[in-house]
Amino acid sequence: MADLHKLEQHLAARSYVEGYTPSQADVTVFKAIASAPKPEANPHVARWYTHIQSYTSEFDSLSGSSTAGQAFLGGGAPAAAAAAGGDDDDEVDLFGSDEEDDAEAERLKAERVAEYTKKKAGKPKPVAKSVVTLDVKPWDDETDMEALEKSVRSIEKDGLLWGLSKLVPIGYGIRKLQINLVVEDEKVSLDELQEQISEFEDYVQSTDVQAMQKL
Repeated sequence: MADLHKLEQHLAARSYVEGYTPSQADVTVFKAIASAPKPEANPHVARWYTHIQSYTSEFDSLSGSSTAGQAFLGGGAPAAAAAAGGDDDDEVDLFGSDEEDDAEAERLKAERVAEYTKKKAGKPKPVAKSVVTLDVKPWDDETDMEALEKSVRSIEKDGLLWGLSKLVPIGYGIRKLQINLVVEDEKVSLDELQEQISEFEDYVQSTDVQAMQKL
């Protein structure tokens, strides 16, 4: 007869009775359970029982020893311990304490958290980028737009990439430069970039962000 209470505590932090794969220890305990445990009473045992049941046809070929499984049988382990260790049952802790189970569960949890944190820290963070459409307005219809665009594109920054451009009529024969660019958000300030473009005061009257979208 299996001790379901003790088995439930044991499987709360483990997938198998012993080790990381099905073994003869699982077979021993499985055979000692008369019927499938109820999930509402012993959810971890029920999950383990269903899993081990899928290996029924392979029981004889599973590796390992049944010794570990004896610890979860109602009568087999105490009798064996009494024969080997004498009359004083109080000196032998056959099943371990709740404190030991809790400590083991906490240790496993800490290891998993540490492993997850390490993996997360090792992953490079994605670079935040934005696609921007910038309007650059000239002073009048006599402004050299080719020189204006050349001046704008002369600005070089780490994290700045100029794209396509076009001239857009805005009235009275005046055309504005509409230019696309991609910026890395942490490296390039649009306010500073606009200020720098405005320094070409022979050509530039003003600048405006016409559109902006995060990549």
